[in-house]
Amino acid sequence: MRKIRVAIAGVGNCASSLIQGLYYYSKKKGGQAIGLMHYDICGYEPKDIRIVAAFDIDQRKVGKPVEKAIFSEPNCTKTIEAKIAPTGVTVSMGHILDSVSAHMQDYPPERTFVPSKEKPVDVARVLKENEVDILVNYLPVGSERAARHYAQCCLESGVSLINCIPVFIASDPSWARKFRKRGIPVVGDDVKSQIGATIIHRNLIKLFHDRGVAIDRTYQLNTGGNTDFLNMLNRKRLVSKKISKTEAVQSMLDVPMPPQNIHIGPSDYVPWQNDNKVCFMRIEGRIFGDIPINLEMRLSVEDSPNSAGCMVDAIRCCKVARDRGIGGVLESISAYTMKHPLRQFSDEIARVMVEEFIRGDRER
Repeated sequence: MRKIRVAIAGVGNCASSLIQGLYYYSKKKGGQAIGLMHYDICGYEPKDIRIVAAFDIDQRKVGKPVEKAIFSEPNCTKTIEAKIAPTGVTVSMGHILDSVSAHMQDYPPERTFVPSKEKPVDVARVLKENEVDILVNYLPVGSERAARHYAQCCLESGVSLINCIPVFIASDPSWARKFRKRGIPVVGDDVKSQIGATIIHRNLIKLFHDRGVAIDRTYQLNTGGNTDFLNMLNRKRLVSKKISKTEAVQSMLDVPMPPQNIHIGPSDYVPWQNDNKVCFMRIEGRIFGDIPINLEMRLSVEDSPNSAGCMVDAIRCCKVARDRGIGGVLESISAYTMKHPLRQFSDEIARVMVEEFIRGDRER
């Protein structure tokens, strides 16, 4: 079966975990391949995903082989595979635009981005030359202009986009129409973790609601020590992120909670946590007889491998759509693997939709 040719924009921790994971699972078979939602999707296994191009702006990554760049500072995720076979792919200089927040320069280089002075490449040309099927957008949160630039390059080159950040492209009707008009599948926006704060919060809220509990207040507070959390100290970059995470939880309710009673979002940067994310969650409500009930939970998880668990499915479903000649937003895999899809569905229903899509019983 033909390989799935993937390009990555942003060779950070998430890209590192994904690439290491692809190499790790290439040596696993069937029951040995733990940690996957699907081992096989329409004949595509994780080993069939091949990285053929990569873009970054950090001088410690640009010009390096991608299998070495993923271990360059400031990446700090846990190692899945220490030695990756040569890929033959060199990291190209991307477009900085608004992808680097000004406050990042106040931190030591091993914790932050060090922009390269290299001239950006013609992204659309690189995508065409490398016969890329899918571009995965792993840019920093708040990279509004940069994300749209890469999306436009996908439209120009006929490449599918999987938008892993909370810049609304697949969930923006105008962008969705552009991809559908060109017959190009698109998945997004804002990737979920395999088992992360958002999916747990959504399902707990749904459980309370389905069991007749009146939900009064809730919060989700997250801390971490990677560049994602450092970047998000600039609260101006968080507008779309807060909308994405909040709507993902609110969508489980018939009537949304008042804004003052729900708080979901990044809370602080703790350098020594590195890529470990800690979530503190609380839900307050009332059960039978108007009696109070409170739930508190703490989740600790390595952030980037957690998102890679969703990406291996999103990539393969996107390729299946290309094989079938389907264009536009793929609602099933977007609802299952993204926080802010074009339309929200419960995770249970979204999973059924994905299984129907894989079987061919659902178009998108």
